[in-house]
Amino acid sequence: MSDDKHVNRRRFFREGLRELLKPLGKAIEPLNEVARQFSEMDLSATTPLKSHAPKQTVWHRPPGALEGKNFTDVCSRCGECVKVCPAQCIKIDTTAEKGEGAPYIEPNDMPCVMCEGLLCMHTCPTGALRPIPIQDIDMGTARWREETCVRTIGENCTICVDQCPMGTAALELNGNRVVVKEDGCTGCGVCQHYCPTSPKSIVVTTRDARNDAGDSTVPRPID
Repeated sequence: MSDDKHVNRRRFFREGLRELLKPLGKAIEPLNEVARQFSEMDLSATTPLKSHAPKQTVWHRPPGALEGKNFTDVCSRCGECVKVCPAQCIKIDTTAEKGEGAPYIEPNDMPCVMCEGLLCMHTCPTGALRPIPIQDIDMGTARWREETCVRTIGENCTICVDQCPMGTAALELNGNRVVVKEDGCTGCGVCQHYCPTSPKSIVVTTRDARNDAGDSTVPRPID
């Protein structure tokens, strides 16, 4: 076969292949353009996604705490109350995402057990926690949720009453109902912690949330 015939055959296949690839090239062009535009974007200027979850503004504070902003202003975040708490219920979040960086309690994790001597109040060096009589402690008020309590369907559950460190001064049974005595309830959260239902059938409305609501009968439970 002559050299001219080899050249013509190669040219034939080359031109044929070029025609076959033309549709593929046209399909890739838009993708290349998208990739180019994306590479030129200033990603640092894009707006980050924002969470729509409401920010918690009131927290369950230790016994003897000053009210609201007074507490967070006076507290030095020294952590002495955390160190002496025998129940290890008092927490400090060093990132300040929880509790504004000041001591707080999460009853579901571990409640205040109203320990003998109430060491946190007597250890605080700044006065953010004040030593006060046990009957004057007001961390909040427990609220009974009839709609989820197993007593309303005939179960003889008495856990919240049995576990309450203040006893019948704070909680008592009246038939199938759990009665919260606001004057005797310290808001320690023990009843909430031990309640076996989900969601909880007795919860604590923190003092600051209760005061913000302007009505002690409006529950704002910390679940």
